[in-house]
Amino acid sequence: MNNVNKLTIEQEFKLAIYKQKILKLNNKNSKKYLIETLRQMMIKDNLIKYYIKNYIL
Repeated sequence: MNNVNKLTIEQEFKLAIYKQKILKLNNKNSKKYLIETLRQMMIKDNLIKYYIKNYIL
């Protein structure tokens, strides 16, 4: 269970790529990108909750 919060090598690589892209954005675009990312994370959370509620329980 100690590795649950750690990223895989592939995830670390993707994170590095995203970091490079984000650092190139201006302030306005950075805010838009952050808001869109948060929206997608919320949708992902909703999907996970839905599947847990409807298919596991």
